[in-house]
Amino acid sequence: MEAAIRPSADLRNHYSEISKLCKESRNAVIITVNGRGDTAVLGLQDYYQMKSELELLRTLAEAEDDVKNGRLAPMQDSFDDLRASLLERKNG
Repeated sequence: MEAAIRPSADLRNHYSEISKLCKESRNAVIITVNGRGDTAVLGLQDYYQMKSELELLRTLAEAEDDVKNGRLAPMQDSFDDLRASLLERKNG
């Protein structure tokens, strides 16, 4: 991911341009204050995707830890739990 770098004044004075850049490039824009990185601006869809991917990685890390520590369950129980979780997300 290649991020553009813009001064904080641009965020105030050229918000629509920065927003468009985030959406079109699908990359972050780094906002600087006094020449140093301060904030990352990201398009909303990319933010949601990144958040979902991070949640998945955390879940996988927890699962790997469960396997390493012998916290296992029968496969059918795991699939039943997964189905229930997916239905809850869909309906909730």
